[in-house]
Amino acid sequence: MNRLTTSWGDVSLARFPEDPRDTLRAWDAADEYLLRHLQEGGSIPSEPSRPVVVGDRWGALAVALAAGPAPTAPVQISDSFLGRQATLANLVRNGIDSSAVELLSSRDTVPERIDVLLVRVPKSLALLEDQLHRLAPAVHAGTVVIGTGMVSEIHTSTLRLFERIIGPTKTSLAVKKARLIFCTPDPELRPAANPWPLRHALPADAGVLAGRTVTNHAGVFCADRLDIGTRFFLRHLPRHRGAEHVVDLGCGNGVVGTAVALANPEAEVTFVDESYAAVASAEATFHENVPADRTAEFLVGDSLSRLATGSIDLVLNNPPFHSHRATTDTTARRMFGDARRALRPGGELWVVGNRHLGYHVRLGRLFGNCEVMASDPKFVVLRAIKR
Repeated sequence: MNRLTTSWGDVSLARFPEDPRDTLRAWDAADEYLLRHLQEGGSIPSEPSRPVVVGDRWGALAVALAAGPAPTAPVQISDSFLGRQATLANLVRNGIDSSAVELLSSRDTVPERIDVLLVRVPKSLALLEDQLHRLAPAVHAGTVVIGTGMVSEIHTSTLRLFERIIGPTKTSLAVKKARLIFCTPDPELRPAANPWPLRHALPADAGVLAGRTVTNHAGVFCADRLDIGTRFFLRHLPRHRGAEHVVDLGCGNGVVGTAVALANPEAEVTFVDESYAAVASAEATFHENVPADRTAEFLVGDSLSRLATGSIDLVLNNPPFHSHRATTDTTARRMFGDARRALRPGGELWVVGNRHLGYHVRLGRLFGNCEVMASDPKFVVLRAIKR
């Protein structure tokens, strides 16, 4: 936990879930730059207004605004369940009522009118495109629109999206490797239709899903193609039969869980991801390809925290190894630990990952066993059994 200093006062912030071994802060120079601009420039209108904060990663912007001079509660729009939980925890940490920020997901309906729009530029250009399309009808000529991001996150294509969907756009000078984006809404602008979600057919080497259609909402990993790690995993999934509870953990667009559902008609499949867009994609992919009489569970949450101990037979996992711009195994460690808790005795965790990540070492220590089920020069599929 660290303290972010603003002219409105200091706020204590931490990522979620809080991990004493995690040295990463819950904000960066881009958040500081935007808050300083708001404090010095008075961009928040004095009359009652609800600043809408999009893509606030760990709640730094929303919490600072809730602790500051915002006339009414800010609205936070996020695709991340963990980001939303971080916001709630950080509000409590600073003695601010949880109702001080209205929390919306990326799939919720946006406010009808937006007077102040603050956009933390996401890593995914597709997610930014979808967000701006969804927000554009709510802005008006007088809306203050400011984006923020690190220099490495703001490109010509980023600015073109703002210009094409909202209106004329310019950037600030860089400060601590961060920039601000200033966009003036053009009420006469008529942007093209929102292209998201995307739907495309899977390639011939996608196993039981070959030629079938997948749905991808904006921001989902490899939204326009099947990534090579998942493609390798699909060719080496366990060939189980009979009734079993299978979890596609970190499901993304749901192709892995859907493949299992097709290969084993008796399997009960649960799709879990911390991204609202990912779970919406998985649900669409499943219903597109699996017979209508089959059902599945779709959960947005923190790893397997919503599933009971000893309730799962098989966990399938392609863990991410990035948290925004940082490379870290924190998420993988938590997923592996959660899988061990949630698996019944004899249950299996199957993991695909880049060979260089060395997941076999951690799995061997955690489960007491780890077997290589398939490998190529880049990827490895591992199996660990709960004894």
